[in-house]
Amino acid sequence: MRKYIAEIIGTFALIFCGTGAMIINQQTGGVISHAGVAATWGLIVAAMIYTVGDISGAHLNPAVTIAFWVAKTFPTKEILPYIISQGIGAFLASFILHYLFPTNDTLGASLPAGTAMQSFVLEFILTFLLMFTIIHVAKGSKEQGMFAGIAIGSVVLLEAMFAGPICGASMNPIRSLSPAVVSGHLEHLWIYLTAPMLGAVLAVLVWKSIKQE
Repeated sequence: MRKYIAEIIGTFALIFCGTGAMIINQQTGGVISHAGVAATWGLIVAAMIYTVGDISGAHLNPAVTIAFWVAKTFPTKEILPYIISQGIGAFLASFILHYLFPTNDTLGASLPAGTAMQSFVLEFILTFLLMFTIIHVAKGSKEQGMFAGIAIGSVVLLEAMFAGPICGASMNPIRSLSPAVVSGHLEHLWIYLTAPMLGAVLAVLVWKSIKQE
């Protein structure tokens, strides 16, 4: 049970701080700035890895959970409980943000600025690079694991910084699902549910093909 509670709290913090920064940036006319929003995403990911990583692994993302299962390092029986826990945390955060900012139209939902295919390809590649980093630091040496939060948080910050204005740089189905459902912006949700899953799985398959036995 402690693993599931950790995933709930970690995912809540991720969505509350990340989409919260986006909402507050909108509400204040850009005081936080795009760079500030990107930094918020990267920093909260790093913080939660160091906070709950030793309890649940700090997946905070169904695509990561599925990818670890594909890598045969995560048990099948834990997939659904983890994803449900992530959903509880994410939706709780989005509902609280909706209560705090009822006039905000999108609540930090992932929305493409260009074409749907442009965002799909970007999300696929972004999640591939993120998961490729995650699987290496998670299954690498002890020294690599010590820097997991910094490495993974930095990738999230980097990708949010350059790709966020075009595709939203979600890289996480539950991160996109909860604000989309609560705000009612479901029109492009399919991009953010499918592309991260495919990108994360491909990253694991590539990792398995090149890792040293």
